[in-house]
Amino acid sequence: MRPLSKRESPSWVMSLTPVILLVALMFMVIRSFGADALSGGSQVALLIASGYTIAVSMFVYGCPWERLSDAITGNIKSIGQAILILLLIGAISGSWMISGIVPTFICYGLKCISPKIFLLAVCIICALVSLVTGSSWTTIATIGVAMIAIGSALGYSPAWTAGAIISGAYFGDKISPLSDTTVLASSCAGTPLFTHIRYMMITTVPSFTIALVVFLVVSLLHTAPEAAHTESVVEALESSFNITPLTLIVPVITVILIVKRIPALLTLLLAALMAGVSAIVLQPDIVSSISGASGSGLTFSSGFKGIFITYFGDTAVECGNQAMNELIATRGMNGMLQTIFLIICAATFGGTLAGSGMIKSLTDSLTKRVSSRTGLVTASVGTGIFSNMAMGDQYLSIILTCSLYKKLYDDLGYERRLLSRSSEDSATVTSVLIPWNSCGMTQSTVLHVPTLTYLPYCFFNIISPLMSILVAAIGFRIVKRKVPALSGSSTDDTRG
Repeated sequence: MRPLSKRESPSWVMSLTPVILLVALMFMVIRSFGADALSGGSQVALLIASGYTIAVSMFVYGCPWERLSDAITGNIKSIGQAILILLLIGAISGSWMISGIVPTFICYGLKCISPKIFLLAVCIICALVSLVTGSSWTTIATIGVAMIAIGSALGYSPAWTAGAIISGAYFGDKISPLSDTTVLASSCAGTPLFTHIRYMMITTVPSFTIALVVFLVVSLLHTAPEAAHTESVVEALESSFNITPLTLIVPVITVILIVKRIPALLTLLLAALMAGVSAIVLQPDIVSSISGASGSGLTFSSGFKGIFITYFGDTAVECGNQAMNELIATRGMNGMLQTIFLIICAATFGGTLAGSGMIKSLTDSLTKRVSSRTGLVTASVGTGIFSNMAMGDQYLSIILTCSLYKKLYDDLGYERRLLSRSSEDSATVTSVLIPWNSCGMTQSTVLHVPTLTYLPYCFFNIISPLMSILVAAIGFRIVKRKVPALSGSSTDDTRG
């Protein structure tokens, strides 16, 4: 076929075909592999869709390979820090478990949190922690893991508990001035940070309130297991771990480091190292057992080996309760490798779409059809969600959405804060709902709950984009200035 070099860009119909192909392949993968879809099938689907995009771009539209290669390389380069963070989260998941930090949270949580308000309490606690730390990932990887275990002991489905965890964590992340996505959205749209946060409250607070009401009602209707069941869980953990408030020193220091805005990589590394020291001091028998050392007592050699295995390998502690045995088993950094594999493949697919011009073609097609306030916000929200699906990364989705729509918002006379809010209401909160997105992959791996299993229960994340469109339709606190005519008319403010 004769390449149509420099003749035209891909049409929006052709640009949509790689996404349709990917959705079809993912449907077949999930149907065939079920919970094991992330073990390799999803990655192959992403690479096939990438290959199709490259073939169409090069042989139909004459796109040079160098442009595609540069876009793919740039995408993969942009996720380098995320990959390191994932590896450190894997190390933390192992070391915080073996050091007794998570078991202590579980024990105290079972003693303090009433089953009748459990989901509500989980959502609020995760929201507060994420608000203070500015990190949904850290909140879910620490507090979230403990809450999954507590919920299981109280008879709650892991899907419901994960939904409450993610709803709270992403609410706090979204409105925290310490959050990287919040700073990114405001800066990309050219909106002052606190102006952006205050404006987001209009859509974020109602969405979160609805989610809290749902979690409260479900908690009140929940039939809790007998007290003897939760007591047996506590006894099982206390018989295996040294449950003491001293284990909480590490998470307290970690929160302080995050609040002081110490770089994420350094904070997570220190959190893992501190947990390793805590494990040696407070759980020496468990560390010795993990190392495979014979005899009693912890030596330097067995301690060194045991902690390193905790960071990168599989660990298991027998506590006499099968459910707890499964929950406290960890895989360390090794457990993150499939997720990293998937992120790289997703970045490859996103790079091919960006380099080929297909992403731009799709969004340009949308902008040509937008003239009303509701249509503008709907297009912005739709682009954020679509970008999360196509590019597999919330940061790229925020950047793309703001970059594509800034001029259109200006031309139509709408404030940039409306754009920054729309991008967060879509790109930030829906990223965790997509199985092949970096957020969806990470949280499903950390919580051991498949993305599509917890998706229906992430009420805040589902409601937020709909609330953004609803508020736009109502026009509440959306100010539109009159766009100057070519003759240079005045710019009076009117309500949109």
